[in-house]
Amino acid sequence: MSSETNPEAKVEEKKQGILSRIERHVQRRMLDGLMDLMPLLATVFVVALLAGYADGLVRALPFISDTMFDFWGIGLIVMVVAFYFVGLLVSTSWGRKVSSWKGALFSSIPIVKVVFNVTQQAMASMTSQYRFTRVVFVEWPRSGMAALGFVTARVRDPRTQDTLVLVYIPTIPNPTSGNMALVVEDDVLETDLTVDAAMKLVFSGGIVIPSGFSLARMPRESRHGELIGSFDAEV
Repeated sequence: MSSETNPEAKVEEKKQGILSRIERHVQRRMLDGLMDLMPLLATVFVVALLAGYADGLVRALPFISDTMFDFWGIGLIVMVVAFYFVGLLVSTSWGRKVSSWKGALFSSIPIVKVVFNVTQQAMASMTSQYRFTRVVFVEWPRSGMAALGFVTARVRDPRTQDTLVLVYIPTIPNPTSGNMALVVEDDVLETDLTVDAAMKLVFSGGIVIPSGFSLARMPRESRHGELIGSFDAEV
């Protein structure tokens, strides 16, 4: 007997549909929570690891051991002070020269240069988001497809007086590599996505979707923009 004529089968099918929607809802919200808490958890883990390692080094020093400074957390305090003074140092021209020599030295040592360069690229990727001015979409890699990108700078063509934008198009889910495009500013699709929301979208491979965002083409010489569409994530 088919489900079309069997009331019990219809009820069971409807129940399975409800359970399936609840399961998808729970999975999505759990993943949203994980992605939201991941930076905090990673930060706590790294700080605790560094603090424990620094404590072990500092408290083992002869002039620290068994003194009033021999307490848990002294390593973290010393590390923070050291970071501060190194930051002051590299902010000077002499300090920047020392930093460049350090990079040249470690980049010339086999095996060590691999670890050093990968770490340097990762740190540059994590700090680069603060230099992104806004999030846009560009037609990439072909017409009819839109790729998410971050505007890093604006330039002007002296011949046509057109304003162009440098757009970094990250590779998902690893934004340390990507493509750079020089696009006429009137041709980019503007969006109301924030840089933080866009970075979550990139790192999650498109799984963590913002609750809603819009795309619009906003010509600089026009008072009105052309709304391309508003998008909502499925619950």
